[in-house]
Amino acid sequence: MNTYTEYATYIKPDWAPPAWLFGPVWTILYAIIAISFGYIIYKWWKGEISWKMVLPFKLNLLFNLLFTPIQFGLQNNLLAAIDILLVLGTLLWGMIIIWKKHKWIALVNIPYLAWVSFATILQLTITYLNW
Repeated sequence: MNTYTEYATYIKPDWAPPAWLFGPVWTILYAIIAISFGYIIYKWWKGEISWKMVLPFKLNLLFNLLFTPIQFGLQNNLLAAIDILLVLGTLLWGMIIIWKKHKWIALVNIPYLAWVSFATILQLTITYLNW
């Protein structure tokens, strides 16, 4: 799956970032995700938080990991648009639910939220333009 080549074939808005930018951004974001989500899973494993607090983060990881195979493997913009909406929704849900217990997790995920919000608008635009 050559994501750079595939991304280049889409009709994109003028404000779409170049393909090379996604790698560095996601490298930073995956480090944030690994630390913060790992901490949540650790706290759940120790019995300090309920599975209800872990659920949105697990779902977020699932939807996040499915995006690239859907977008570039299946080459299905509509399913990718639905998936990125699920990534955004589960991230917001997780940040809200964890706020009272561990505010730092919500705060450290603000860059992830900002990028996913941007990526959601981009994906919805790409889906529309390539319909």
